[in-house]
Amino acid sequence: MPGELLLRKTSLVDYPGRVSSSFFFQGCNLRCPWCHNRELVIGGAEGLVSAEDALAHVRKRRSVLGGVVLSGGEPCLYEGLPGLIEEIKNLALPVKLDTNGTLPAMLETLFSREETRPDYIALDLKIAPDRYGEAGGKLVESAALIRACGIAHEYRTLALPGGFITGEDIEALAHLADNAPWHFRPFRGGGCLDPAWDSLEESAADAGARAQALAEKARELGKQAACAISEVSTNAKNSTLFCVNFT
Repeated sequence: MPGELLLRKTSLVDYPGRVSSSFFFQGCNLRCPWCHNRELVIGGAEGLVSAEDALAHVRKRRSVLGGVVLSGGEPCLYEGLPGLIEEIKNLALPVKLDTNGTLPAMLETLFSREETRPDYIALDLKIAPDRYGEAGGKLVESAALIRACGIAHEYRTLALPGGFITGEDIEALAHLADNAPWHFRPFRGGGCLDPAWDSLEESAADAGARAQALAEKARELGKQAACAISEVSTNAKNSTLFCVNFT
């Protein structure tokens, strides 16, 4: 069972079409300079609760909840994740898993038993796999597992400023995606893991146009892509991504 985590008791945006509670795990195996979950990645988050207390909340609210989201940080880091999912599913609640896709061994474990299979998966597609370094191969492997697992899923990409992500990245990532929804979101500065990224925030119009352009590129490649201009999911503005320390 994982240790302490950040609990969002009620969310209308973290699980598509459902009222959910969201568990944000501490720790991440990657370091995105633009990540807004700084305290979850490097430690120091306030208001943490134990996993048992989070489960107690879910048990109490099960009659009004439509599901539970496991996010982070990176939830697949935790060896106790299968048992946690099983406990939640025993409450007759579906589970959504948010992952950066660099830990395929855990995904294989989760998919191997009906009791531990998530009901929905959100996979972050950041930039071209060959820009991930050693983690790129793991992402490719995870994407293949998700395409083949029969579980409903979506893809998420942050439209990073300054041309950090380009149409060439989308072309490379398109090979990892099937026809599941692919959501593109604008970047917003403020509280980034690397403070230098805070100064890169563009106007709302420019950031939205950048996200729209990347989504259009994905659509040209036959993908079901859309741009989410105003939606903010999970507990931080750029928390659609939990990425490596790119150069």
